[in-house]
Amino acid sequence: MDESDIELRNRIYREYVETRQPPAVDELGLRRLHDAHALVLNPATAEVRMLNPFSLVPTAYRVNAGGRWWYANCAWDALGICAALHVDGRVETSCPDCGEPIALEIAAEQPDDPSLLFHCLVPAARWWDDIVFT
Repeated sequence: MDESDIELRNRIYREYVETRQPPAVDELGLRRLHDAHALVLNPATAEVRMLNPFSLVPTAYRVNAGGRWWYANCAWDALGICAALHVDGRVETSCPDCGEPIALEIAAEQPDDPSLLFHCLVPAARWWDDIVFT
């Protein structure tokens, strides 16, 4: 990405956090940012689907951070929302295996339950083959 793409990415993230509105579909440069893995477009509509760690569509990973609710793309991104906003928060989801609810408090950049594990079925080198599935 060149400097203008980095500025565009930063503006899009800043505006999303402030307004909770995704960028306009016709925003110039979105395709370049998608190709650079700086955001993820919905292939059917060209609308923004992911501003990692934020999901712009509902998911099983809800995060209360800074007094607002957000969706994350996965458990890892749920932690990333608190980190990106530099605030404490609460992650709510469920175990994908048994369905048991999981809640995790994040304070001072630390989870309240260090015993929880994050498991990736797809090796990191293959994440962008299908980032939505991953």
